[in-house]
Amino acid sequence: MKINYEPRYNIAYIKLKEKTGEIETIRISDELNIDISPDGKIYGIELLNANEQLQIVEKGEFTFTDESTHKTLKLPITIQKN
Repeated sequence: MKINYEPRYNIAYIKLKEKTGEIETIRISDELNIDISPDGKIYGIELLNANEQLQIVEKGEFTFTDESTHKTLKLPITIQKN
């Protein structure tokens, strides 16, 4: 999994798999798109208005939690303002 964030456009993309063929983008809402293959596998999730959805600026970090072990990893996020 890879998470990309583009502060200039306020978009985040969560890549779950590499695209290997034709992908359809399904618009779920004004702020959410899902890339899916013809066999139903999800390849990526695009978050528009990512600052609000992920609270990147307010918290300044991503928190990953393994629910089975309850281990948490916090990664600081530095946003450069132009």
